[in-house]
Amino acid sequence: MTEPARDDPGPGAWRREPSTVMRPPPPAPAEPAGPFVILAESEVAGTPLEWEPHAHPMHELAWVRGGTMTVRIGARIFTVPEGRGLWLPAGATHAGRLTARAELSDAFFAPDRTPVAFEGPTTIAMSPLLESLLLHLSRGDLDAAARSRAESVVFDVLEPAEQQFALRLPGDARVDPIAEALLDDPADGRGLDEWASALGISERTVTRAFRRSTGLSFAQWRRVLRVHLALKLLAEGGDVAAVSDRLGYAQPSTFIAAFRQVMGTTPGSFMGRASAPHNMSENPYPLS
Repeated sequence: MTEPARDDPGPGAWRREPSTVMRPPPPAPAEPAGPFVILAESEVAGTPLEWEPHAHPMHELAWVRGGTMTVRIGARIFTVPEGRGLWLPAGATHAGRLTARAELSDAFFAPDRTPVAFEGPTTIAMSPLLESLLLHLSRGDLDAAARSRAESVVFDVLEPAEQQFALRLPGDARVDPIAEALLDDPADGRGLDEWASALGISERTVTRAFRRSTGLSFAQWRRVLRVHLALKLLAEGGDVAAVSDRLGYAQPSTFIAAFRQVMGTTPGSFMGRASAPHNMSENPYPLS
């Protein structure tokens, strides 16, 4: 059973669109029968969806077409656009959001029979071959030999993206109000001095707290946060000017420059590359 989203976005999450549908934790998928390892499935979301925090007894690989997925895991937020997937180890508690009309695909891997391992949640390069194999495995009419062959090739081509793209939340009570305010409204343009004054702490304290907890300066952290949301807005069909305005940039050229600093390319080039199947294996992320 689903219910419309509440206005409260919850800790460390983007503010929900009013039409977002909340879903309870999904039931644990049954492990594949016999010697097989992988269960694959997919669905198309008609409205924005959000899943409450949950974990699976199997490893999960999730990816999308025609939109973006945002996943909160502990103190990190992963934004997963087309051409990338997210590997979630068995037992990893996570919550996720999916943009409207995006096609979500999942593959579950039996932990005791999976011959590959990743250290924690990992962004996966969804090459055309890997995606095709996993979609092939979602068919219900494969015989045992065909399934076994496909699974073997999956493990040959299942690889992490060269660099990961995740936003680490501070988790520091001194600056958490800044992070929560910017997650709620990335267009908030208050500078370091204004935030320090509002919180009654020094600018140096704010700077050190962000560096120590996230590895980024305040300005860098806000820039990366805005790019996370930009990926979602662009995938929903927003043009560069509208996205730039939504994120609080004075002009589109400033937004384009910020996007390039984080992603290594312009918004238009990135979205064109993400939607081109023959380019899905390229790595667009210059920031780890």
